[in-house]
Amino acid sequence: MRAPDVAIIVVFLVGMPLLGVWIGGRQRSAADYFVSERRISWWVVCVSVVSAETSTLTVLSVPTVAYGGTMTFLSLAVGYLLGRIVVSFVLLPKYIAGNLVTAYGFLGTRFGDGLRSTASVTFLVTRLLADGLRLFATAIPVKVVLAAYGVDASYWAIIVVLGLAMVVYSFLGGVRAVVWVDAIQMLWYVLGAAVVIVVLAGRLPTGWFSSAADAGKFQFLDLAASPFTSPYAIATAFIGGAVLSMASHGADQLIVQRLMATRDVRAAQKALIASGVVVFLQFALFLFIGVMLWAFYGGLDPVKGLGLANGDELFAGFIVRDMPSGLSGFVIAGILAAALSSSLGALASSTVTDVYQRVVRRPLSEREVLRQGRVWTVVWAGLLIVCAGLFASLAKRGNPIVEQGLSIAGFTYGALLGAFLLGLLFRRAAQADAVVAFVVTVAVMAFVILGVKFAGTSPVLDFSTTTSAKPLAYPWYTPLGVLVTLVVGGLLSLRHKGRVSPEQTAATP
Repeated sequence: MRAPDVAIIVVFLVGMPLLGVWIGGRQRSAADYFVSERRISWWVVCVSVVSAETSTLTVLSVPTVAYGGTMTFLSLAVGYLLGRIVVSFVLLPKYIAGNLVTAYGFLGTRFGDGLRSTASVTFLVTRLLADGLRLFATAIPVKVVLAAYGVDASYWAIIVVLGLAMVVYSFLGGVRAVVWVDAIQMLWYVLGAAVVIVVLAGRLPTGWFSSAADAGKFQFLDLAASPFTSPYAIATAFIGGAVLSMASHGADQLIVQRLMATRDVRAAQKALIASGVVVFLQFALFLFIGVMLWAFYGGLDPVKGLGLANGDELFAGFIVRDMPSGLSGFVIAGILAAALSSSLGALASSTVTDVYQRVVRRPLSEREVLRQGRVWTVVWAGLLIVCAGLFASLAKRGNPIVEQGLSIAGFTYGALLGAFLLGLLFRRAAQADAVVAFVVTVAVMAFVILGVKFAGTSPVLDFSTTTSAKPLAYPWYTPLGVLVTLVVGGLLSLRHKGRVSPEQTAATP
């Protein structure tokens, strides 16, 4: 890399937060800060949703998935689209028609503040872990760039700088700044991916496409893999991916906050469903880059053959070492763009609305809610930086980092989505039933994820990390969690004969 590359990256890191502050303008109310008073266009929210769920995990790690395997990861995107359609017509009307600030406000209306706070705290912990991993992933290409100049910067130092860049526009511009910066950054990293494809196409040998096809690199559907242990077996990807998407886009405040910033239910539905189509195309784009890199490097092992610290450095390594000057900096800036999609507003809104107001037990003025929102934005920024730094010690372990990120959600997503479905499907269910089901589900999922493995098709109990047995495929974590929540909560609700939910009571004239 040369000076023009570094200049482009520096301009980006400085310019994007400043642009966000300018777009966000002055925030005069909590509603403006958290949901932009519901006046953002659906197409902007659509792009923001894609940018928020993409992150550096996708940009860096999805090419690695195709490099070491095939394009079966794309089958997950089909399930993601199906799950979005369900959320659009089942959950979104409840949120937007109810004028809620967070998704967990629905649980408070249906069950009570106890479950609302429980679900919100669960979201906060899950999002902290997932976005801590995401922030660490962003530090990978930056470290590669600095190493090319002989600078051996620690992951901690890089993470602190990135965290500060993220917090600037989130703190000053609110959700409007976040959504618009997300949209701009997505266009940047997609254009960067297109540039990589053009550069690679001019450097690959004749017949590379046929060779990749003969090697099965373009396989989309996996009909032979075990549905228990392979995340991309067709049943696992379609069913597991659909339920996972229902949880991530219907019960995760990171996405729901953006959807609530649209004008009405119809606009939110268009934004969410269209985002599923865009994600499919985006996955295909980065998987195709992975296949092209496989042809470029001759399929060499990233660690043993190319001398990288781990497979997730593959894409960043190509950009730094093999892209022309100027273009290299542009693409690296695009990767950083995927990372600076901020979850701080979602974390702050959930903390203030669902937890803080319950703790202080008094009504808060609009000005005080706005002030607390900004305070908690800074607090969560600090926690994310610490969490990302701790993840840096795990850089050389495990599967591609995108799979690790998706696995984190498996501990709690099933309980979160299950609580919403319990409220919709079981009118007798009370708050105590839902809380018990919620806690039981998290405990069961921790046991399954950490201890249940499969030797062939037979489940075995094994908490070691050296066994040849494989864990349950991560797309099944959320469906299993939902099932446990509904079974436990449904059985407990049978105690209340003739009970009508608070939501139904309020609707009775």
